[in-house]
Amino acid sequence: MSKASGSYVCVALLLAVAWTQPNATSAQERAPMDLPPAVVLPAALDAVLRGYEVAWTNRDAVALADLFTPDGYVLRPGQGPAQGRPAILRAYRNAGGPLSLKPYQYGVDGGVGFIIGGYSSAPGQPEVGKFVLALRRDESGTWLIAADIDNGN
Repeated sequence: MSKASGSYVCVALLLAVAWTQPNATSAQERAPMDLPPAVVLPAALDAVLRGYEVAWTNRDAVALADLFTPDGYVLRPGQGPAQGRPAILRAYRNAGGPLSLKPYQYGVDGGVGFIIGGYSSAPGQPEVGKFVLALRRDESGTWLIAADIDNGN
């Protein structure tokens, strides 16, 4: 198994563990659109999220692609997977606009991690979708996006 494949397996396991952890309010007790509260992210993870917001808001496809690992994925509804920075750059070429990302949960285990959350056009506005960012730390210690999975509500 390659180092990258091993990282994806670790992220998948982190996500599986996160989804099995008990929440203060179970999914059965919440109304269909009763959204989880925001969590405070560690500074390094928050930098990834805020960098994404800024690049998306500025319609800066280059800055967005630079947030990803060289072999990262973008998985958007209704489109094929975009893998690698050149493909991500093409996928985001005409994308962007006002964006606010709200983290619901995160996890880190060594050099892999994740952020689960929702998105809207501005803080305090109704959320229009959800996302999962799988993260991997590079050799310098910087967190990068290994996979961005999103879907609308």
